[in-house]
Amino acid sequence: MKNLNLKKILTIFVLLILITVKFGFTQDKVGTAASPFLGIPIGGKAIAMGGAFTSIADDATALFWNPGATSRIKKHDVCVSQTDHFLDTKHKYFGASIMLSPQDALGIHFNNFDYGNREPVTTVNEPNGTGEYWEASDLAIGLTYSRNITDRFSIGGTVKYIEQNIWHESASQFALDLGLLFITQFNGLQIAATLRNFGGELQLDGSDLVNRIDLDPDNEGNNENIVALLKTDKFPIPLIYSIGASMPIINQENLKFTVSADAIRPTNNSEYVNVGSELKIVKYFSIRAGYQSLGQKYAENGLTLGFGLDIPLYNYNLIVDYAYQDYGKLGDFQTTSLEIQF
Repeated sequence: MKNLNLKKILTIFVLLILITVKFGFTQDKVGTAASPFLGIPIGGKAIAMGGAFTSIADDATALFWNPGATSRIKKHDVCVSQTDHFLDTKHKYFGASIMLSPQDALGIHFNNFDYGNREPVTTVNEPNGTGEYWEASDLAIGLTYSRNITDRFSIGGTVKYIEQNIWHESASQFALDLGLLFITQFNGLQIAATLRNFGGELQLDGSDLVNRIDLDPDNEGNNENIVALLKTDKFPIPLIYSIGASMPIINQENLKFTVSADAIRPTNNSEYVNVGSELKIVKYFSIRAGYQSLGQKYAENGLTLGFGLDIPLYNYNLIVDYAYQDYGKLGDFQTTSLEIQF
């Protein structure tokens, strides 16, 4: 009976992926999606491993990378992370997963991109500023459920609310993430697949789009102050399909070396591959390296490096992760994460 249910789940998942790939990639949509922050990597460990994290996802960042892996964490997990980008922009993440049972996990995460300090509002008549300031930010809030179907296969999904804000205008939408993880019997090899940001389109709306117009300026006697709403275009959110694999090459008690790779196909860019590695020493210290966006045209990002420190504290584990990203002309990005497992 379990095998039959597993086959049904896999069949539904594969069919959904094929349908979305068929309709999501019928034409080149590079640079045409809204909310591109949904594809920006998060988490010190994941970033240091080049973003090749779909099949690993062993901390609370799994809520972002692969909801199907959340039930494999085995502990309650809380993670906060921040990446300092160029021009004072910051990418912030909070995730918390709770094991409801040995087989079920529930999680919530907040993914926020802050575009930096407020900027003065200028006009043609007031080039030095009107005294007002504008700011922009992106936010995604997700609720995740994951379950171990068997001792080697798990599946999960996330429902999330997405919102973009710029001054008085905003746009919002709901989306769905699906993920699965399969632990093979071959030397600890793990295989995973995810479908992220399956949802509708975003359309900006707000008070600045309301204007008073004269429909017939050449004639008198008509209403010169008819209220009109400027129409903005709708843009899809970036649908991202990824498959990944990871395997420990060395797996000893005090030394573990793991390699991983992800093949990623987003609707708002060309396909690419991320690769990563982690060397864990005495279970408490990790050194990581990776490379992002292999095969992608005009990519600025590439080399990633980092380390992690796992500190046991009574019944808790305090984990500190750091990542460095080389973004070419855009400079170097730094990520710091703090995680508590209990």
